[in-house]
Amino acid sequence: MEELKILQKTEQLHEARWWEAEANGRVHCYLCPRHCHIGTGQAGFCFIRINQEGKLYSLGYGSPAALQVDPIEKKPLNHFLPGTRVFSMGTAGCNMGCFFCQNWDISKSRADQVRSQPVPPEDVPLLALKYGCESIAFTYNEPTIWGEYIIDICKEARKYGLKTVMVTNGYITYDAFHDIYDHIDAANVDLKAFTENFYGKITLTHLQPVLETLAWLKKETPVWFEITNLMIPTLNDDPAETRKLAEWILTHLGPDVPLHFTAFHPDFKLQDKPRTAPRTLDQARQTGLEVGLRYVYEGNIYSEGANTYCPQCEELLVRRSWHDVLENHIKNGACPKCGLAIPGVWTNDTRGKRLSKQNALSAAKLYAHLNL
Repeated sequence: MEELKILQKTEQLHEARWWEAEANGRVHCYLCPRHCHIGTGQAGFCFIRINQEGKLYSLGYGSPAALQVDPIEKKPLNHFLPGTRVFSMGTAGCNMGCFFCQNWDISKSRADQVRSQPVPPEDVPLLALKYGCESIAFTYNEPTIWGEYIIDICKEARKYGLKTVMVTNGYITYDAFHDIYDHIDAANVDLKAFTENFYGKITLTHLQPVLETLAWLKKETPVWFEITNLMIPTLNDDPAETRKLAEWILTHLGPDVPLHFTAFHPDFKLQDKPRTAPRTLDQARQTGLEVGLRYVYEGNIYSEGANTYCPQCEELLVRRSWHDVLENHIKNGACPKCGLAIPGVWTNDTRGKRLSKQNALSAAKLYAHLNL
């Protein structure tokens, strides 16, 4: 436990939510489907939820390991405040064990193995304002595991008319789902494959809980969400699997949920796989469109498949280059040519409620050492 204590950069340990005491000082964490049963002095699979003397604490609370200003398209979100900046943050740890993780330096680390610094929830929206952001994204590692911090940040963000975004693997229990997502405006969910074999062997988790999360988002929340499928050669890029994935989305979520097929590059424990060929992404996109999905994108490559087109008249609505928006012709949430309403969040309707930026000036001084 002494080693774990140095992970926490805040003044005191923050007691976690979503747990119950068990015999012999153990605790049961039911935040995610792993349902870790954690002994005294030990951490759960995610590294940052620890049992100290029979209570569960979150080492991620108020202790981000990564802070960055990104274009919202990098999340990726193509139908949510296009062309705006998002204040992105993450902590250490993760509740999946993906062999291909592209942020493994923090997601596969305990907090004592990364540089983190104390940032209380009330300062996060001030930093977002300082850097001209319209929203705050919880990203880089799995944000579910620091849900307590997220909830408190969201409450503060509302005061300034800032939107909030989850970039998530979707691995969460129903016990915690509404506690967190009732505060969230948008999400991008990684649907990493469409076979249990891939999830079990390559992510060390299961597929079904992710599908359930997607269904909850659709049926039980107003959260705008999009889906990303990172296509890894020979592991999850079979055309038949791609079709089944697209058909499931159409049947259970509807035709208007944007789907992003994105390119893999060798990383972490999957150094032996090649980069995804652009042709693979193009074929996947065509499959999604053939199935009946209206907004299917290609990502991590330069492609016209990154653009948004009107599904009714095929008018070019948003032209993109990688994560940059070059043209945006959507007017009042609709196609300017035929008038079809385009699903998404195109303006920040809470911006007018934003409080004075005076406090942001104070944050600018307090965090002057940050160069984002």
